[in-house]
Amino acid sequence: MLQHFREHWVRPALFFGNNPLSLAGGAITSAAGVTMIGYWLVELFGRPNDNPYLGIIFFLILPALFVLGLVLIPIGLFARRKKLQLAGQIPAEFPKIDLNDRMFRHGIDIVLVATIVNLLVVSMASYRGAAYMDSPQFCGSSCHVMHPEYTAYKVSAHSHVACVECHIGAGAESYFKAKVNGTKQLVEVAFNRYPKPIPSPVMNLRPAREICEGCHTPAKFVGEKLLVKSSFADDEKNTETQSVVVLHLGGIDSLSHLTGIHGVHLGHVEYITTDPTRTTIPWAERTYPDGSKTAFASSNLKGAVPQGERRVMDCIDCHNRAAHTMQTAEDALNRAMAEGAISPELPWVHKKGLELLKANYATEAEAREKIPAGLTQFYRSEHPDVLAAHPDLVKTAGEGLVTVFTTNSFPEMKVTWGTHPNHIGHMNYPGCFRCHDGDHVAKEGKTLTQDCSVCHNLLAVDEAKPKVLSDLGIQ
Repeated sequence: MLQHFREHWVRPALFFGNNPLSLAGGAITSAAGVTMIGYWLVELFGRPNDNPYLGIIFFLILPALFVLGLVLIPIGLFARRKKLQLAGQIPAEFPKIDLNDRMFRHGIDIVLVATIVNLLVVSMASYRGAAYMDSPQFCGSSCHVMHPEYTAYKVSAHSHVACVECHIGAGAESYFKAKVNGTKQLVEVAFNRYPKPIPSPVMNLRPAREICEGCHTPAKFVGEKLLVKSSFADDEKNTETQSVVVLHLGGIDSLSHLTGIHGVHLGHVEYITTDPTRTTIPWAERTYPDGSKTAFASSNLKGAVPQGERRVMDCIDCHNRAAHTMQTAEDALNRAMAEGAISPELPWVHKKGLELLKANYATEAEAREKIPAGLTQFYRSEHPDVLAAHPDLVKTAGEGLVTVFTTNSFPEMKVTWGTHPNHIGHMNYPGCFRCHDGDHVAKEGKTLTQDCSVCHNLLAVDEAKPKVLSDLGIQ
């Protein structure tokens, strides 16, 4: 067997392998392999580099070059064999292999070791490449198209959840579909055919039962939640007021009763929406535990069922921006001022800040330059005493306004204030009022409730230092 293997495989391989293409393949494979191993060792014993393009090079491009080099070796073998065969120059007996030659034996040892190393490198590169393509860094940083979504994701409550947990899911089928879709998106980006802004919602997102309910349990009785929201006026003192709301989140209580916001919507609810953002819902149907159904439709339909996307309601229909929330300019500015990122002590900072945030900027770079410059110029011309006394606060406020803008508005992708509606609540967008607008009526005359107390109680509305917060020891 050894003699047969040596004469019919090893000798021909060495003879035909002596060609430029195979030698080039060996050189490419060796160079790529050594470079990748070096980078992995640096990662293992040194500090990992967060540059997403390095990941593309070392986890995608170099492994591809490594495999390309391996493929070139047999291609060169077969090409030389074909060429010699056509020329009638294939020898009757290939050059002998003398295993007594110490140098030749060392060469064989090197080939065997290199083969084993190549197999290990290909395996490791395949694993690392697949893992890197599933990382949030690859999804968000390496593709500038996803800059708005990735920026919002990093400051969201779900920033610790990998993108693939929601957008791909487990199993080979999900992985294959995601990579096919990713390839399509890559082609769109390469030919500048991608949509601006990125459409929302994602139509092929998996059901919330497979995504959200892996961590959250809406059926569990949550009870009440206290929400305190600060607002600042457009006057000189940026007068602060607060609204205090008790949200009845509910769920299923100990007596198996459906209560609160979650409880009411845990039943089987279907709806039809007539616009891509699912903002307009003219028809909804509730299925009760006994199997009976009640359909509620907008009065202008006159009993007809509209044409549109029909969907079973789940978490995503209200929490549609859970990991990619873009706030309105007012909410984002109020929050920054409440947190102290922008000092409320600066006169007129709320009014002027809102004006600067809502101005038109062609690029993010332009906004980064003009917003702080505009704020400084405002105080220099209108309130020079404030600028002289608090230059540090003015500078910090300018930086805070830039942060507010760059985490919510993205001119290059045509994402501005209000581009992506958030269906939670009903203050800035229709939200709950998509169905609970008082105009959704059943055949028997029953109307979807607009009773505010079903979902929440208002303890204070735009009050300065509400007493209820003092009573609770919060303020």
